[in-house]
Amino acid sequence: MTNDASNEYLKNAVMSASPAQLTMMLYDGAIRFAQQAKDALKVGNIEESCEKLIRAQKIILELRNGLRHEYNPQLCEQMAGLYDFIYNRLVDANLKRSMSLVDEALKVLHHQRETWQLLMDKLRTEQTNRSAMGDAGEIGASLSFHA
Repeated sequence: MTNDASNEYLKNAVMSASPAQLTMMLYDGAIRFAQQAKDALKVGNIEESCEKLIRAQKIILELRNGLRHEYNPQLCEQMAGLYDFIYNRLVDANLKRSMSLVDEALKVLHHQRETWQLLMDKLRTEQTNRSAMGDAGEIGASLSFHA
């Protein structure tokens, strides 16, 4: 796939994604860039590592800035704390050129991504169940109407 085609694909994927899917994309991007930074550190490519860590940091800031404190202030404060921890680990990893600090950030990121996936799956199941119940209710109502 050419660079223009892949950019167009990514643009379309982002534009058609739900807010939950966008959050998942952000987690995936942060994990990918942090892992790429770690890989670059392993081979001594400090410039690439720095660039990838900065990209991961920007994604974490985006996740933090997207918190909706008006809906659940306590949860948002907890999430903000997690994002701050990840961000600080990525910044420190960049300053100290430390793979272990990248690993700490990645551990939390993987956990957050898994939790987000479980939440999305649960919501999808609940939505499917509500739809099925709604269909059953409509069928029952039409049967009782014709009786």
